[in-house]
Amino acid sequence: MRVAGFTFIRNAVKYDYPATEAISSVLPLCDEMVVSVGNSADNTEAMVQSIPSPKIRIYHSVWDDALREGGKVLAVETDKALDHIGPDADWCIYIQGDEVIHEKYYPAITEAMEKYLNDPRVEGLLFKYVHFYASYDYVGDSRKWYDHEIRIIRNDKKIRSYRDAQGFRKNGKKLQVKPVDAYVYHYGWVKHPHLQVQKINDFQKLWTREDPPGPHISEKKALSFDYSGIDSLEKFRGTHPQVMLERIRKKNWTFDFDVSRKNFSLKGRVLYWIEKKTGRRLFDYRNYEII
Repeated sequence: MRVAGFTFIRNAVKYDYPATEAISSVLPLCDEMVVSVGNSADNTEAMVQSIPSPKIRIYHSVWDDALREGGKVLAVETDKALDHIGPDADWCIYIQGDEVIHEKYYPAITEAMEKYLNDPRVEGLLFKYVHFYASYDYVGDSRKWYDHEIRIIRNDKKIRSYRDAQGFRKNGKKLQVKPVDAYVYHYGWVKHPHLQVQKINDFQKLWTREDPPGPHISEKKALSFDYSGIDSLEKFRGTHPQVMLERIRKKNWTFDFDVSRKNFSLKGRVLYWIEKKTGRRLFDYRNYEII
């Protein structure tokens, strides 16, 4: 069984992405790692080159900034990276620049790839998610956070990234998948408030055809993002991946939150209660078919 990892990244230094940690977290699972580096205004390529692994192959890409509706450029860049994987790979592991896989899940992931290697019905493997918010001590626990997504696919170039690169489709159809007993740790909402507000203002351009008429956020928040407006959080009781520990040690801002505070509509409160009691998320959108 041969496994290839792939990702795309641009301006990782500018926006303080944990990209080296993301890439490093999947290297033990891969025989090779494709990294597509977009045209950046910082030292993103040097950052990737600093990762000490002969498995990494760097390619260069120029983003089409005209693809601004619905985050389409992100899917295009995902496909570019995927297309650099040769035909000898069986499975392709996708990781985004703000996602990390904990080493404790390596055995379960490898076991799943081996188990379904010769089952052509299985087009992808489905991961659970933990979304960290504002600090490394809190996670989002409401319906606003997606709870599953495909992160391993067969090496089939008919499989393409979908919409804003959150999932995949094959010939426009949802992939047939099997769940893996493993989590992806998503750190995209953990960064200094000054950097978070800059990222939000810049990234909104990826989802609209035209420049917005004014600032995305108020002048009061223009220099520092206000994390306190979240609907619901809970304390994180687990451990972080080893590759993240040094980054966590260097954290230079504080955030505290009263986890008993819930900011839901009546409908949201009912659905939240049902999910907590039963473990089922009702009326949830799924971009995959579990078989």
